[in-house]
Amino acid sequence: MTGRGRLAKGAAPPSILWFRQDLRLADQPALRAAAATGGPVIPVYIWSPQEEGEWPPGAAARWWIARSLRSLETELQARGSFLVIRRGPAAAALRALARETGAERIVYTRRIEPAAREQEEAVRQAFPADGRPEAVGCPGSLLFEPEEVRTRAGGPFQVFTPFYRACLALTDRPEPFSAPRRILSPARRPRSQACSELALDATSDPSGDLAGAWSPGEAGARRRLARFLRSGLSGYAADRDRPDRERTSALSPYLHHGELSPRRVWSALRGGGAAADPFRRQLLWREFAAHLLWHFPHTPLAPLRPEYAAFRWRRDADGLAAWQGGRTGVPLVDAGMRQLRSIGWMHNRVRMVAGSFLVKDLLLSWQDGARWFWERLVDADLANNTLGWQWVAGCGADAAPYFRVFNPYTQGERYDPAGAYVRRWVPELAPLPDRWVHRPHGAPPPVREAAGLVAGSLPYPQPLIAHDVARARALAAYDRLRRRQGGSACAS
Repeated sequence: MTGRGRLAKGAAPPSILWFRQDLRLADQPALRAAAATGGPVIPVYIWSPQEEGEWPPGAAARWWIARSLRSLETELQARGSFLVIRRGPAAAALRALARETGAERIVYTRRIEPAAREQEEAVRQAFPADGRPEAVGCPGSLLFEPEEVRTRAGGPFQVFTPFYRACLALTDRPEPFSAPRRILSPARRPRSQACSELALDATSDPSGDLAGAWSPGEAGARRRLARFLRSGLSGYAADRDRPDRERTSALSPYLHHGELSPRRVWSALRGGGAAADPFRRQLLWREFAAHLLWHFPHTPLAPLRPEYAAFRWRRDADGLAAWQGGRTGVPLVDAGMRQLRSIGWMHNRVRMVAGSFLVKDLLLSWQDGARWFWERLVDADLANNTLGWQWVAGCGADAAPYFRVFNPYTQGERYDPAGAYVRRWVPELAPLPDRWVHRPHGAPPPVREAAGLVAGSLPYPQPLIAHDVARARALAAYDRLRRRQGGSACAS
């Protein structure tokens, strides 16, 4: 490339590769499409939280993105390329970059979130105005595109099991492909901001240990997958509900940020035999979440089942703050919320229990919980977050029945029987014997005193509400809704 926007005679024009939630080079259809023209590839990441609508990346996700961008830049440099970083709006930034470089094509990975789809439409509208070809959207974040899986009537699924079966019946996915060894670059690198100028770490919680728990980036994703296949997959079915054992994959942030393609994971499971089936099901649960968000884009803010919009949630700022801070007086709930605050992640079983405690024991809205998780999770994914919270509140697809109210004490005793998980995250309870670690307030006085839980100076709070009282209150509230709706609500 010579000069501003001019190409050497006979050279193929450059293509802009717009990175979004696909921060990888391996099994990257957008990269392959950009390189297929034979011209230079100009990789760009555009920081544009204002275009994410109600859901710009939270603090934990911003921390992750900053490190993932640095990792991506290193991977690109190793292949003779670079990463351009600019601020949005995306359409304006891409138009400017095209003018500067003479690029005649923009290639990107499609997303399924409502605001992201609007952003893509704005980009597509921007390029014809310049006489350019349309921008090209590629698959890459899912195994199945949202409109690829349909009911026999041609509509979207709202129940997981038939969706799961329909996915398994489809032709198997193509094999993933490796990252290219070299990426053709233009002679002149366009101007770029430094990643540090985006200030993505500005609001990270200094009390957490995100860096000690995670290695963002494509290399970290490969290591995490290899570790799970080597030491976690064989025990996944039996122990995946045990927060005291490291049997889950912890791949969710790598999948969300696109450092690992779901196709790569699906392919890696082929050698796992029947032991891999439960984890395949979890991958398809992720697909189900995306399917629902695509077809029902209102659900991040409103229930899928409209009759639940009339549910009368309580307002309790102190109770919400206690839940957020892991100071509810319920050990398993507090352990999960403190794990979330420390490492930006929480075991899935504990997510269900903590969510149930918020919406059914405290009768605080699932939207409050969804927003807190969004701010704190490194794997904060709009589709998964929405499906999970509507499931636990009983107002979404495949939802937990209204009368299912998790007992956080028995859940702790069943899935953390020796109290190892609670002791790790709620250290003030560590001195208690196993029998009492999930019910510290029921321990006999001598046991409590020996553990330092002395009445009048408790280092651990009393429960916000007795669970039996909370359960009765929740069932009465759901029943009132059912009666107001003439029996149509809460029928699951």
